Amino acid sequence: MSEPDVSKLGLAADGQRLGLSADEVLQSTRAVRKRLDFDRPVPESVLRECVEIAVQAPTGSNMQGWHFVFVTERDKIEAISALYKKGFDSYRNSPMYAGRVASGLGAQREAQQARVTSSAEYLSQNMGRSPVLFIPCITGRTDDPRMMVGQAGSIIPATWSFMLAARERGLGTCWTTLHLGYEREAAEILGIPYDTVRQYALSPVAYTLGTDFKLATRTDLDSVMSWNAWSR
Repeated sequence: MSEPDVSKLGLAADGQRLGLSADEVLQSTRAVRKRLDFDRPVPESVLRECVEIAVQAPTGSNMQGWHFVFVTERDKIEAISALYKKGFDSYRNSPMYAGRVASGLGAQREAQQARVTSSAEYLSQNMGRSPVLFIPCITGRTDDPRMMVGQAGSIIPATWSFMLAARERGLGTCWTTLHLGYEREAAEILGIPYDTVRQYALSPVAYTLGTDFKLATRTDLDSVMSWNAWSR
């Protein structure tokens, strides 16, 4: 069987490529905050490459109701970022704040959690400097939990595929959801039809300062696996 023509898959345009294996991309796509290069522009052609890959993700009933909003106008970036900061200020006072959930996890995890907290605070103050904001959306606003889970099962894989493709091109992303407390206001800023389209996330998109991202500290595999019956 002949090799596929990658130029037809949107993989041969002008973006930087790191040449990572699939496993390396999966294991090193981090939530990037402090290492975002806010001063380097991101070409539209590179974003289009990443979306071309993202829309190959599986989607429920093959409906493909996704839509990806990219914000590049500075006044709109700052307005959306202000909503994110309002959401972050509320999150900071919640029991789920990253700085409050580290107690009792052990020294290594607590140290990692402290780094996460510091970088999250940094992003809340600097989101507005991003060259691009990325908001994945899906058509069909509903309060039916079954439908919401089904929609999430379509838009989240596509969004993650975008982030993986971005990583291979030297771009950093960070999945956030705190602006969703002000989703209607974000919709008004961007002209998103709030009654029929749901936003699922907000991410900065920027080239990274260096491309060497390492494995994160994670819990032991046996603590997150069960065989044939729940065993936690």
